[in-house]
Amino acid sequence: MTKVLIPSGALGLGYDADALARGIALGPDLIAIDGGSTDSGPSYLGRGVSKYARASTKLEWQGLILARAKAGCPLVIGTAGTCGSDCMVDWLVEITREILEEQGLSANIATLKSEQPVSRITDALAADTISALPAAPEINADIVNDCTHIVALAGIEQITAALQTGADIIIAGRTTDTAIIAALPIMNGINPGPAWHGAKIGECGALCATNPQSGVITVDFDNDGFTITPLAEGAHATPHTVSAHMLYENTDPFILYEPGGHLDVTDAQYTALDDTRVRVTGSIWNPSDTYSVKLEGARVAGYQSIILVLIRDARYVENVQEWCDDIIAKHREKTCARLALGPGDFTVELRIIGQNATLGDLEVQETALTEVGVLGIVTAANQETAATIAKLLNPYLLHHPLTLLEEQPTFAFPFSPAEIDRGAIYEFVLNHVMVLDDPMDAFILTVLP
Repeated sequence: MTKVLIPSGALGLGYDADALARGIALGPDLIAIDGGSTDSGPSYLGRGVSKYARASTKLEWQGLILARAKAGCPLVIGTAGTCGSDCMVDWLVEITREILEEQGLSANIATLKSEQPVSRITDALAADTISALPAAPEINADIVNDCTHIVALAGIEQITAALQTGADIIIAGRTTDTAIIAALPIMNGINPGPAWHGAKIGECGALCATNPQSGVITVDFDNDGFTITPLAEGAHATPHTVSAHMLYENTDPFILYEPGGHLDVTDAQYTALDDTRVRVTGSIWNPSDTYSVKLEGARVAGYQSIILVLIRDARYVENVQEWCDDIIAKHREKTCARLALGPGDFTVELRIIGQNATLGDLEVQETALTEVGVLGIVTAANQETAATIAKLLNPYLLHHPLTLLEEQPTFAFPFSPAEIDRGAIYEFVLNHVMVLDDPMDAFILTVLP
């Protein structure tokens, strides 16, 4: 039996302190928490920064360090600092040492770094040991060289190596969300099928329960299955909430691919033990012939300036798409003429906030609007050009009439200046897998002094 305590879906989301205390009283063998993912887009990996504020991260991490000391078990975090870059591992190490010093504690720390040198990726590309995942973009050596950060996703093998150092606290770079949970049960001899499946269900804490914001759950692993127990007041796991989590961030509700193989839950059985706990059996792990890890890489895709205008005039609200289309056409012509640019040198979007800004042409709901916002998004090769194009857009958004036969309208800019420079924007260009001869070939494990 192996008990893993999961305080939250990610460090930075918060967790129920009372529920965490209940979990510690149960005597966990491991406390595991995720630090981030690609959910929030490519900018965090591109810049190598955390989505969450340092002060908030430190407060939550302190609570987990104190809980670890009380439980006397290892604490492991994967994908440190949202993106899992080496600099984010170092960032969390710095925070950890601050906490230990302030609390008068000592702990052995191990780091697992996942960032990849460009040369390793280009060599693998030349050796044809990198392959694209579905819908991944085409890549070449030039694209790889453009990446500001590239990470590989660690699996259980790398986390197991870190656990075997005997470290009290393990701070890992990019990992799969499940690996930090599955590693210890498998290391302890638990069947990999229930170990991987339980890790998948538990990866986001109480998201697999009826009170997802509460965060804290335990997963009890044994050789035949696992049991999910949410620990917050009013949180209940049901066969539905548990089984449904296989669809979270996964295209197939029965198959989950991980480094070294795939999980098959086609024949899994979900049984309510009571009104809170669910037991799962029947999960199968299928090892693969080769060992591969997923790669993520981001590069600068341009520079942006934005500008927002608010419109309440009923006629303009009713005809806002026509108004936007006319502005785009006239603005494009003026920009090309005045800045000697071609249409492919920049992009300008006008997104109608309140109408279809989220879904665009896919929007099917019709609502009566009294006000809309129009968000101009200008993207160009450098910030100066993007800002200049946004300034050329400004008078259109402020005064452009639907027809030449009416009085000049005036709309509202909520900010002054109206143009806001966003700086560099990033795009994911690596969504591929790389074959490794040895699972540790792309990772650096260090026990800190």
